[in-house]
Amino acid sequence: MSPPHFQIIRSSPPPLSQKLIDTSCRSGPALCDWLQMATKTNADGRTRGSVQIFIVAGLCCFFYVLGAWQRSGFGKGDSIAVEITKTKADCSVIPSLSFESHHAGEVGKIDESGSEAKVFEPCHHRYTDYTPCQDQKRAMTFPRDDMNYRERHCPPEEEKLHCLIPAPKGYVTPFSWPKSRDYVPYANAPYKSLTVEKAIQNWIQYEGNVFRFPGGGTQFPQGADKYIDQLASVIPIENGTVRTALDTGCGVASWGAYLLSRNVIAMSFAPRDSHEAQVQFALERGVPAVIGVLGTIKLPYPSRAFDMAHCSRCLIPWGINDGKYLKEVDRVLRPGGYWVLSGPPINWKNNYKSWQRPREELEEEQRKIEEAAKLLCWEKKSEKGETAIWQKRVNSDSCSSRQDDSQATFCSSNDADDVWYKKMEGCITPYPDEVAGELKPFPERLHAVPPRIASGSVPGVSVESYLEDNKNWKKHVSAYKRINKLLDSGRYRNVMDMNAGLGGFGAQLTSPKLWVMNVVPTIAEKNTLGVTYERGMIGIYHDWCEGFSTYPRTYDLIHANGVFSLYNGKCNWEDILLEMDRILRPEGAVIFRDEVDVLIKVRKIVGGMRWDTKMVDHEDGPLVPEKILVAVKQYWVGNSTST
Repeated sequence: MSPPHFQIIRSSPPPLSQKLIDTSCRSGPALCDWLQMATKTNADGRTRGSVQIFIVAGLCCFFYVLGAWQRSGFGKGDSIAVEITKTKADCSVIPSLSFESHHAGEVGKIDESGSEAKVFEPCHHRYTDYTPCQDQKRAMTFPRDDMNYRERHCPPEEEKLHCLIPAPKGYVTPFSWPKSRDYVPYANAPYKSLTVEKAIQNWIQYEGNVFRFPGGGTQFPQGADKYIDQLASVIPIENGTVRTALDTGCGVASWGAYLLSRNVIAMSFAPRDSHEAQVQFALERGVPAVIGVLGTIKLPYPSRAFDMAHCSRCLIPWGINDGKYLKEVDRVLRPGGYWVLSGPPINWKNNYKSWQRPREELEEEQRKIEEAAKLLCWEKKSEKGETAIWQKRVNSDSCSSRQDDSQATFCSSNDADDVWYKKMEGCITPYPDEVAGELKPFPERLHAVPPRIASGSVPGVSVESYLEDNKNWKKHVSAYKRINKLLDSGRYRNVMDMNAGLGGFGAQLTSPKLWVMNVVPTIAEKNTLGVTYERGMIGIYHDWCEGFSTYPRTYDLIHANGVFSLYNGKCNWEDILLEMDRILRPEGAVIFRDEVDVLIKVRKIVGGMRWDTKMVDHEDGPLVPEKILVAVKQYWVGNSTST
């Protein structure tokens, strides 16, 4: 449609007041010229001239209102106004309105000046299950003392892979939850050793083209549900008091899998390939898990994070080094939280023969555990069969006796959450000086003000800013659901937020159909991971300049809010995007939220990674510089082209 043309009728309008002329001149030079010309004509045709004045006055009002609306950033009309301004009133924009960014072309001239995106080739198929910071070959070059060789050892810059990790042939999308809890496609993790090694313990069974997980474990061959019932007779699992749990040496994470039906979410970890692909199986089942170990460095979790910690035949030597590992569990255990130990050496008197271990060795092991627990001021609540349960005291006042114990060495560090690559200390983490209010039961705690914020323990975060953050993420996630209507349908089970902040994204998505791994970058301005845990969610510290502690193809959806602005100048964006590609499942989705110039650069890089992308305006309108880039990873497997 052509731009409108106004025909000037050369009649003789009546004399106009200088006030009207001055007002009109401020509205636009074209209108001013017309009115000044009109005043110089004769006084004939007064009726027609009056009509023209009304028309001009009406147009002034119309364009004033349109300009105000355009500047406001709200409504669909602003995008039309912008396009009319840019294209000299090309009205054809109206029927083709979409979520595509209306700024992409303009900014694209800066970044995409004729150059094509770098194409990333597939890696060799031997890298199908590559974990860069837990590579088996590299691990064997490190000392075995205190499990050092099983910890994170990332490749130097010159050894990093710059290719796309392929999926194995026959790879399929995992089953939806809750079916995925019990079945995993064989092609996705084709490793049968556990079906033989753990056959009598009901860990895993191979049936045709799937693995079946009966829910058993070394300590609960009759099933995790019955085992959890036993724990629930001592621990208040059912009423929301216990929400977050830590499973050390998790196996295939059946304990965590069956806790989910009781509204308890477990962070499970185990070393890479102590038992083949155990963490990989856990994530294929749709259960939260990471590759990890209790070794020489602190766990990547904040203090006072978990309501319950658990070890079932986890093979961790709890009594060594004056109970150093128990002191680390104490650091991450919330006051009033529970520690469960199931298996050796508990009830050693009746089991030493079946365990085929010397009585004296088991007796000494349990003695050291009991001494360490006493030093930590844990109260033993139960010992039944091969399972013992301790509870951490609620505050330091209830454990004043240990202040006089010469063996009770307290950590001097003022920041118990400063843990990334920090050596594990043989000291006791003191209770916080003040806690503002009790933690609410779940799900009430999800949106309640967390104690860390109420007490002012997070610098720069007030109660008001926390509530405002919740409000903003409610709006953001609503916009995401309009963009991707499958977001909360069950299509995406394993979700990661790469820069979680106060956990607003995860809180708005909370559903039995999915779980969110809330990652707080180690270089983030504010250390907020403790807040996320106090809201009843789980997460981990991580530096995105390095590989994440997981297997390839373990997340269905990744959310990256401000990640690339945060890491600008810190490390190569290509490395971060290739790591995202490694952990993202074929046909998985990514939501980027960042400044438009950042997203243009990101979109160019992923253009060579077999991703399909779409730029979308901010939910407040196209004039907001922050945009959304949605991407979908194409399906392809080793030695094949994308389809």
